[in-house]
Amino acid sequence: MDTKKKIVIVGSGFAGIRLVNELDEKLFEITLLDKLNNHQFQPLLYQVATAQIDPSSISFPLRSVFKKKKNIHIRIAEVSKVDREQKEVITNIGNFAYDYLVIGTGCKSNFFGNTQIENHSLTLKSTSDAIAIRNHILLTFERIISASEQEKERLLNILIVGAGPTGVELAGAFAEIKNTVLPKDYPDIDFKKLKIILVEGSQNTLNNMSDTAKNASQKYLQEMGVVVRTGLHMTSYDGEIAVFNNGEEIKTGTVIWAAGITGNAIEGLPENTIVRGNRIHVDRYNRVLGCVDVFAIGDIAYMETPKYPNGHPQLANVAINQAIRLAKNLKAIEQNKDLIEFEYKDLGSMATIGNHKAVVDLPFIKFEGYFAWIVWMFLHLMLILTIKNKLIIFLNWAWRYFTKDNSLRLILPPVNNNKL
Repeated sequence: MDTKKKIVIVGSGFAGIRLVNELDEKLFEITLLDKLNNHQFQPLLYQVATAQIDPSSISFPLRSVFKKKKNIHIRIAEVSKVDREQKEVITNIGNFAYDYLVIGTGCKSNFFGNTQIENHSLTLKSTSDAIAIRNHILLTFERIISASEQEKERLLNILIVGAGPTGVELAGAFAEIKNTVLPKDYPDIDFKKLKIILVEGSQNTLNNMSDTAKNASQKYLQEMGVVVRTGLHMTSYDGEIAVFNNGEEIKTGTVIWAAGITGNAIEGLPENTIVRGNRIHVDRYNRVLGCVDVFAIGDIAYMETPKYPNGHPQLANVAINQAIRLAKNLKAIEQNKDLIEFEYKDLGSMATIGNHKAVVDLPFIKFEGYFAWIVWMFLHLMLILTIKNKLIIFLNWAWRYFTKDNSLRLILPPVNNNKL
């Protein structure tokens, strides 16, 4: 008789993937639910968006990732609700019973209620988002060739809103291809007129990092030709003109929104557990408050500790370590052993701005420049799931470094979903 407990995991981000790998196969039968069939390596999405690496290099089919595991069932589904009384997860393909439920649904872009900006802006939270940005940018350059002078002015402005790691890395990548790649592809365009504008509401780029990182990132971006505007909030964008809180207007055909995130919470949890940022309030064991068999990990989880009274930073390392601890605690529950509280040891943060340009904040040292760039590349390669993809990305980086070029500038039109 099979006595394994049923665990349903919602989400295949860093937290969900690591939890599956850490759970004891002898104790648990796992169902992994996600609306996509692949794990996406989000830290490198900006390189897909700027046509520097191929989408398949950072997308990992779930069935391939877990092909050697016999205790996992993968289902592509949209989760709509949790029925805690029946202990079921309600989805568009049916209901899934659980003994333990783990929510790792991550976050999405936060437009702070501004639907006009949301309807006309691009975001970068998934591989499909990255491909959409790549298509849009390349099509924009195709249009510029035959556009009127008045229209060219608008199309030659690329506006990125939000100067966190995503915004800074996007701006730096666009600046690099503007200077080294695009003039070869589009000799009819005067790229001196192309403006990459990075807007940030706070007074600094990388505002959550050290002063070393703030100052170095802004210096690097400006040296690369990026127009950096801080202390500025965008209030509206109709697809043609972006308006800011000081009354300033910028004509642009491209707005990429990287200014905030909000949690992908699921209906059916106790109302008082949904807190600031639409995150789910959990205890020190990642158990959802008011529940005994429902847990949340990763970006969606809000846990208050003495070291992090306002919740942990929404970083891959936090998600991975919460998954490791939860796997051990779930095993401890089954073996009637004491649970251990989650405690995060800050491993630091980093961002890259371009070749030879990066910033690294470690607990014991802050540094920037060439060595920081090497550290950034090494640590990101180590996080890639497969050896094959590590090698592909490394070779791609090396080829681009020495040739200042790549062959990934394909315009891939979206699928006509009406035919599916």
